[in-house]
Amino acid sequence: MKDIPQTGGPQPAVIYCRVSSKKQSDEGAGLESQEHRCRQHAEERGYEVEAVFPDDTSGGGDFMNRPGMMALLAFLAAQSDKNYVVIFDDLKRFARDIEFHKKLRRTLDAHDARPECLNFRFEDTPEGKFVETIIAAQGELEREQNQRQVLQKMKARVEQGYAVFQAPRGYKYVKARGNGKVLVRDEPLASIVQKALEGYASGYFATQSEVMRFLESQPDYPKQKSGRVPLEAIRRMLTQPAYAGYVEAPCWGISRRKGNHEALISTQAFDQIQTRLSGRARAPARKNLGEDFALRGFVVCADCARPLTSCKSRGRHGGYYPYYHCYNRKCVSYGKSIRQDKVEGDFEALLKKMQPSRDLLELVKDMFIDAWNMRRSQMTEFRGSLRREIGKLEHQIDEYLDKIADAAAATVIMAYERRIEKLEADKLKVQERLESACAPKATAAEVLEPALQFFANPWKLWKTGRQDLRRLALRLAFEEPMVYCRTEGVRTPKTTLPFNVLGGLSRPDSGYGGR
Repeated sequence: MKDIPQTGGPQPAVIYCRVSSKKQSDEGAGLESQEHRCRQHAEERGYEVEAVFPDDTSGGGDFMNRPGMMALLAFLAAQSDKNYVVIFDDLKRFARDIEFHKKLRRTLDAHDARPECLNFRFEDTPEGKFVETIIAAQGELEREQNQRQVLQKMKARVEQGYAVFQAPRGYKYVKARGNGKVLVRDEPLASIVQKALEGYASGYFATQSEVMRFLESQPDYPKQKSGRVPLEAIRRMLTQPAYAGYVEAPCWGISRRKGNHEALISTQAFDQIQTRLSGRARAPARKNLGEDFALRGFVVCADCARPLTSCKSRGRHGGYYPYYHCYNRKCVSYGKSIRQDKVEGDFEALLKKMQPSRDLLELVKDMFIDAWNMRRSQMTEFRGSLRREIGKLEHQIDEYLDKIADAAAATVIMAYERRIEKLEADKLKVQERLESACAPKATAAEVLEPALQFFANPWKLWKTGRQDLRRLALRLAFEEPMVYCRTEGVRTPKTTLPFNVLGGLSRPDSGYGGR
């Protein structure tokens, strides 16, 4: 490269500093110390430093991926009337890749800029270019070796059950003595995510759109500037195995395995979510579902069995009046409205009739405690059977490992490995069942009391007026929608099992009604 001609004033210069990561920039003094040494160099040479361009990203050897370097080149292009000296602390800060090293040299040359390093002298001689190439090749080798070492460590961590990728929403990384960084719950986000996942698994949230609106209603959950949570983020959340306590890395050929972090949901709940996602897509819920019409989606037309829709009609003298009506054009009740207070009043009367007697509730409580104690004794036997099942799976895995050692054909080995992977997945599920099949910490009375409060008076939960509790009451009390006839009124829907049992016990011929 040609020498920069001297002018009457001091030689203009710019400084470029770089560290490999944002962490080094935040925690260390790498950028500041580099700039300090470069300024000392400029002062000794009589240069006038006009700008400093820092970078805290590696760029993988490509200077085009470094914002600081691109800003430096843009600065040189804008100051085309000046010939600058570009000062580097070390040649490794220049470009740790032979191809991009040469490309950057040509780019600086095109801007009539001369690079200077504190620990290396650029020379346009054959010998100087050879040494420069060797040092650049050494930097490229070190970079690729570091990448390989990091990748190997990350793979080993995943194989041992540790997460290494970006922490999913609801988790954060914390240093654990002897274990490096591990995922732990990040409250309150963890509890919010847990409610969203369990709600979708159980069907409480019928669609992904309802999950989205639930998260948008949580003040502590991060959102876009518009206040929305993208549906794409909901899909990623619902398919994230880390929430069930697993880790995997398909890109590295590492199958799913039990992780060393606390799960937010059970494997069963995660499998239920995947089953729902793979099923037939359901139409997104309307935004006003249940906001003004508590029975919307639950009450159906007696003539066509289709859900009644709802609206508010404007009266002759102003004001709006709420109605339910059938919107099926082929139905004889099409367009015929039923007042909201009539439909919901009949439903509330139905709920009030579902209140059993106090004596019957006490009887059910005693029966439940007897069944609870019997179940506790059965649990020990059940846990023993699960342990035997795990032992059987482990024996099968060992057998296939022995077969792999004796096999010579690659296709046979791959088949054995796939079988082992399937057995390992089955073993994980059985282990989780074993962990969850433990004796309850609470007493039977403590567990039963909240349920009895609802069964004793379901209308009490309904009259709170909260739409989420009203929808919960519908799910807890009824197995199917309520049929409503505009002339005859409500037809009693099929209730859930607990109310069926209570109703059966209350009949005179049951043998329990006269307690």
